[in-house]
Amino acid sequence: MASGLVALLDDVAAIAKLAAASLDDVGAAAGKASAKAAGVVVDDTAVTPGYAMGFSPERELPIVAKIAVGSLRNKFLFLLPGALLLSAFAPWAVTPILMLGGSYLCFEAAEKIMEAFTAADETEETPLAQSSAEIEKQKVAGAIRTDLILSAEIMAISLSAVADRPLAVQAGALVVVALAMTIGVYGAVGLIVKMDDIGVHLAGRASRASQATGRALVRTMPVLLDVLAKVGTAAMLWVGGGIIVHALHEYNVPGVAQFVEVVRHAAETVPGIGGAAGWLASALISGVVGLALGGLIALTVHRLAHSKH
Repeated sequence: MASGLVALLDDVAAIAKLAAASLDDVGAAAGKASAKAAGVVVDDTAVTPGYAMGFSPERELPIVAKIAVGSLRNKFLFLLPGALLLSAFAPWAVTPILMLGGSYLCFEAAEKIMEAFTAADETEETPLAQSSAEIEKQKVAGAIRTDLILSAEIMAISLSAVADRPLAVQAGALVVVALAMTIGVYGAVGLIVKMDDIGVHLAGRASRASQATGRALVRTMPVLLDVLAKVGTAAMLWVGGGIIVHALHEYNVPGVAQFVEVVRHAAETVPGIGGAAGWLASALISGVVGLALGGLIALTVHRLAHSKH
């Protein structure tokens, strides 16, 4: 009886060790995947606040919450199962999917830049003719569509980082990445969109320090949102362009990837800031590639649209 109990406890201990090792594997894989997908996360965090602005203060956080729920639905109902199916049955398809998503990011960024330099003819129904509920519904739907593309990039990049691990470890890592990225991104977005309200609250307090902090927050929020919009556009270009450059390298297409490596290595020799200089050089070249590709796609789309009229 005692020997049977000892054997059972040994089995339990062995299972516990195996589970702990698996969790360690998942944690390490998730960390590696998260690091590779960080650029898209910056993009997501920079782009999303614009969808929640322009509404009454009491609707801002509910809108962010709706987008976050939509993001989780995108990841867990569509993207995570799809990523695991790709890993199991068509791992060769990951790179082409990444290229499609990267091209879309470049196109969207190029569209934003073109809109900033051209006056658009607004012949469509303006938001003023719609109810606030309809506008909110459209904004949330648009944000969730954008999130689908960005989340697909996050999941695909994460999958490529752990493609050599067992399927169970891949699944665990993608679950951790999906939850961590969603909580991190939309927690930051919620804080950003409420920053001006926090500033107003602080400005109304008795403490002079609180008042000064509150007024500074209120004054800087428009600047911060403008900077975030520009950072979001730049991130779309360098992330999308970087995906294309990496994919060309995967397919052994000579030229761009090798040029990026040469420039990056040269920049890394700068004393004291070599790492940052190397990253910046690589990001700039990727951004130029992204702008060229996105501009070409945008011009083609516009030509096709005009030819139909």
